[in-house]
Amino acid sequence: MADVTDVNRGNAGANLPVLRGHNAALVLDLLRTAGEGGISRLELAERTGLTPQAVSKITARLRTEGMAAEAGRRASTGGKPRTVLRLVPSAAHAVGLHLDRDELTAVLVDLAGTPVAVRRVPLDLGAGAERVIEAAAVQVDAVRAEAVRAEAGCDGGVRAGGGCDGGVRAGGGRVGGGHAGGGRVDSVRAGAGAGGRSGEGLGVGELLGVGVAMPGPLDHATGVPRRVTGFPQWDGFPLRDALAARLQLPVVLDKDTNAAALGLALRGPGDSFVYLHLGTGLGAGLVLGGTLHRGARTGAGEFGHQVIQLDGPLCECGNRGCIEALCLAAVARGDLAEAARVLGAGAANLVGLLDIDRVLLGGRTIAAHEERFVRGVAAAVAERARGAGIPVAAAEGGAHPVAEGAAQLVLAPVFRHRRSAELG
Repeated sequence: MADVTDVNRGNAGANLPVLRGHNAALVLDLLRTAGEGGISRLELAERTGLTPQAVSKITARLRTEGMAAEAGRRASTGGKPRTVLRLVPSAAHAVGLHLDRDELTAVLVDLAGTPVAVRRVPLDLGAGAERVIEAAAVQVDAVRAEAVRAEAGCDGGVRAGGGCDGGVRAGGGRVGGGHAGGGRVDSVRAGAGAGGRSGEGLGVGELLGVGVAMPGPLDHATGVPRRVTGFPQWDGFPLRDALAARLQLPVVLDKDTNAAALGLALRGPGDSFVYLHLGTGLGAGLVLGGTLHRGARTGAGEFGHQVIQLDGPLCECGNRGCIEALCLAAVARGDLAEAARVLGAGAANLVGLLDIDRVLLGGRTIAAHEERFVRGVAAAVAERARGAGIPVAAAEGGAHPVAEGAAQLVLAPVFRHRRSAELG
């Protein structure tokens, strides 16, 4: 598991109520990683370095708040059997939004990061900030309503306290009107979430906040997009604060590639890798030594706009010969071998510059031609990068890595607190 420090550092809109301190975060993280099998208080004390008394106080509070529950008893080497505790994934949820240039994906995940419901709808990122914010708010309401409807077995409406007439609780109160808007439901998982029990469903869970991922460049610390390639009208708009005001929820904003890299790092070892995302655009998320690298001005990872052909075609960013322009042009004319070769040349540059351990590929274009891109990029990296054996693979994880990673912008501090900002 990769290290992460407070992902919301600099995000004034993300003052999450469940953060009770570093020690509680450590205990929660161990409960989460223990899974359904659970973990005893003695083991929690041994692994955190806390006293048994401190662990007892923390776990008692977590049980009172509904975030932890008994998972049975385990035989002891001496004395009475030990009570084993587990995380209650359905005690709280987060929403992740991926605002792509032409599509909006919303995913609701539980505390364990498991998707509960997913929606995808068309989006015009250039339609204007007010329309995009309203579309995002509608889908936040809709994804919550769909999940509760599935859990409650309702044909219409959503459950509140056992009925089909309310909304999912957000910090104790209902947010929005539950209007679903347009679009389709890709997947809804009924039930109370991984390890959920009767009475632990979405109807009694908190919505901790909303993570938003979109194309860059943007300022993660202030929650403000900059001159997004192809959509300069977003420059300087306070997206995070405007959406937080609309939803009355904490909101965190980051680049799409950073969100996806965060989600990948939380699933795997804390090594150094680059995540290359090829869809409507091309960007990178960088994890260096277990730390999500944004740069001093949160502008790192603008991979698609490195120039590799000085007299090349004009890119929407204003330069010529950018990898993004060359790669997307090759995809448009159906020359996937050339697109992979260009992408591989850029990946090799990163390998040589940053001495990273692996290259991960994702995005809708990669997903549609996964084997061809993995093979082509791997060949280019092997040919151009100094040193052999740098693995190239398709990114593993959820079906919607950017949206799921955006939800982790909200969840990661719950489990890692102080350490979570290194990844977030």
